[in-house]
Amino acid sequence: MNLADKGKKLGIVTHFYDKIGVGIVKLDSNLKVGDKLKFSGNNTDFEQVISQMQFDHKDIETAKKGQEVGIKLDGVVKKGDSAYIL
Repeated sequence: MNLADKGKKLGIVTHFYDKIGVGIVKLDSNLKVGDKLKFSGNNTDFEQVISQMQFDHKDIETAKKGQEVGIKLDGVVKKGDSAYIL
């Protein structure tokens, strides 16, 4: 798969909490609930519409470039995986 198939790079996964299924993503661009993301890495390849996102343990609807946000995920991600906006 090439970069064009992945959309615009959104950010990088910095942590994953497997017990609660939440990935922490450091954002390179803005993000909002309802956006469709693709997560990609050595063992990671899935797409998901964002239904829940948090910053400082509070639910938020939009996040800005530079923030690290927690995103409720259907799949498993690893530190260093990339997130793309589709």
